[in-house]
Amino acid sequence: MSVKGIDYDKCIDCGACLRACPGLERHYHRDMAQNKIVYQDSDKRCIKCGQCIAQCPEDAIIHEGIGDSFTFEKINDLPSLIPFDTLFNFLAATRSVRRYKAQKVPKELLEKVLSAMSYAPTGANMRSETFYVISDDNMLSELSKRVRNALNSDPSLKDQFGAQFDSLSKYFKNPIYFDAPHVIFVASPFNMIMEGFNIGNIITYGRLAAQSLGIGTCWNGWSQLAIQVDPTIKKLIKLRGHVIAAFTIGYPAEDLKYFRIPPRKKDNTKWI
Repeated sequence: MSVKGIDYDKCIDCGACLRACPGLERHYHRDMAQNKIVYQDSDKRCIKCGQCIAQCPEDAIIHEGIGDSFTFEKINDLPSLIPFDTLFNFLAATRSVRRYKAQKVPKELLEKVLSAMSYAPTGANMRSETFYVISDDNMLSELSKRVRNALNSDPSLKDQFGAQFDSLSKYFKNPIYFDAPHVIFVASPFNMIMEGFNIGNIITYGRLAAQSLGIGTCWNGWSQLAIQVDPTIKKLIKLRGHVIAAFTIGYPAEDLKYFRIPPRKKDNTKWI
């Protein structure tokens, strides 16, 4: 399901849908005989981006099966909603948390993080990803063991991470996940480089949303590497997909404090 048509009781013939649709006149066009804009039913081609819905001033676009739309005050004045300096400090302060409380994050807060992840941009609005939230302690323990064993089975990866895992084992029951109470996997069935970018965007949205709720996160590249070495790990959590990434999530340890932003050199920039 996607866009189904136009509610002409609301439509003011402004042409916003014509200009908003990335398919140009593939979906919307002006019918000169009827003297109105019409939507051409082409569900197989519509990428369900919702830009026509977002830009219609009268909410006249009829849609089905692609979720609900909403609005808020200052939707057209985002700089006043979050000034740059405030946003910059929030982004710069984003940390990879590797010490967590044992306390579980309430499901309603995890759902808020997942909701934010669903608004991350994806190439061609593919939205093919599935989220897997792992909260069971026994499952997390088994996953940690399987990931560690897979990485240690590869000589080059063992040489890179083996000693680190041994050290982490002195402090954590599940060293791969730093005893985090939850791990979220994001998987796509498509095996293409674009999905790596998409999942990167999705996890970044999730991490920023979690930070705004007082929840810590850390990208977990070890899970990605381990699944490449031993794809049977996916069966443990009934995970399906070719491109997969994961991050830990939980409340930061009580004594984990930050007093300044770590230094960052400016990336090389070439102005053309």
